[in-house]
Amino acid sequence: MSPLNTLRTALRGIGSNALRTALTALGIIIGVASVIATLALGNGARAAVDANFRFLGSDQIQIDSDLQLKNGQMQVVGKTLTYEDGLGLPDAAPLVDRAEMSVRGSAKLRHGRETKDLGFQGTDAGALLSVIAAGQVQPIGWTADKPLTPQAFIGQGRFFTFAEVVDADPVCVLGYQTAQDLFEGDNAIGETVWVNRKSCEVIGVVTQLEAVNLQDRVNTRPNDALYMPISFAIQNLFDKEPWVTVIAHVSDESKMETAKAQIATQLRERHGITQGPDGKYADDFHMTTKQDVLGAQQQSAATFSLLLTALATVSLVVGGIGIMNVMLVSVTERTREIGVRMAVGARGRDVIAQFLLESVLLSAGGGLLGIAIGVLAIPVAASLNHGMAVLDPASIPLAFGVALATGLVFGLYPALRAARLDPIEALRYE
Repeated sequence: MSPLNTLRTALRGIGSNALRTALTALGIIIGVASVIATLALGNGARAAVDANFRFLGSDQIQIDSDLQLKNGQMQVVGKTLTYEDGLGLPDAAPLVDRAEMSVRGSAKLRHGRETKDLGFQGTDAGALLSVIAAGQVQPIGWTADKPLTPQAFIGQGRFFTFAEVVDADPVCVLGYQTAQDLFEGDNAIGETVWVNRKSCEVIGVVTQLEAVNLQDRVNTRPNDALYMPISFAIQNLFDKEPWVTVIAHVSDESKMETAKAQIATQLRERHGITQGPDGKYADDFHMTTKQDVLGAQQQSAATFSLLLTALATVSLVVGGIGIMNVMLVSVTERTREIGVRMAVGARGRDVIAQFLLESVLLSAGGGLLGIAIGVLAIPVAASLNHGMAVLDPASIPLAFGVALATGLVFGLYPALRAARLDPIEALRYE
């Protein structure tokens, strides 16, 4: 029997009951669409993880104090990580080029009769470099082809210098909206503002900023900001020594572990941490690199994606069982037809080819419709996942291949059963 005749016979068998064929293919359609949509969600989750930790560059080690929950509040374990700890790192750790330090808090800002409650940030002179490296905000209307520089973030005046940080000078830089609220459009440079009863000279105003990602622009307020030298903030705006976040920049990314060891040695010496009887150190600080964070988060995202894909695969298996059931019914209904064909010379392999082809055509048609529905469903899935769903082009042939394999596997037994019918018994079947 020629392949063309086999195809025609298979198509005629599928078309003999259109409703049953459609219901049988439905399981494959749902399974393939689910695989494509869930893989897109998994890719979106991984992309979200990477986006959330862009602020931590591949050459950076973030150092934080260890915290524990005590009396309903998070408290530092051991000694607090201080400004002086970070200041001495470049000299003590040969692989550390520079160390960025920052503290955060809230304050009441006042100028004349205008007051504003907001969060402030005490930083070093390289804070704008960190903002650029994070890649999360940009000046409004900034085009992607223009390189960002620290000066691009300054709308008026300037940022504070290294010398002003070392001397704890009472200077500050306002965010765009902060300056608008306090000065109502007037020039703020050279004016004095009061931060929690401490006077501070305004030396700069940051230009109007926006989040780089469109979905972040509703939830972020980068223009409500107040920057000041970290040393001034620590001395004047905290009742007790605050814990400082230190980001160490490493000169050689391939030696991150060595750099972490050098940093740990320096901090243990400063904090008086000695080796215990078990040879371990009870550190009151912890270090995080981008690889550490992304590795753990990506593994969680991959596990989540695998779970969703496994659940979607169940739909394919159910669809395959449906195909097997329908093909077995079809064999029973067409027993006399099979007997006639075998009586006039059809071989067992011709019968197997016909029923296998019917099964594969069912799964292929369902697979194609499932691909279309899965691709169209991605925007819906993204809206349910905070806009994070990324289509993986490789998922389309993967899902279609699995659909075809399902048709082959679950169509094989009915095809073999049809081929093994006795021609005489088949002709006598009522």
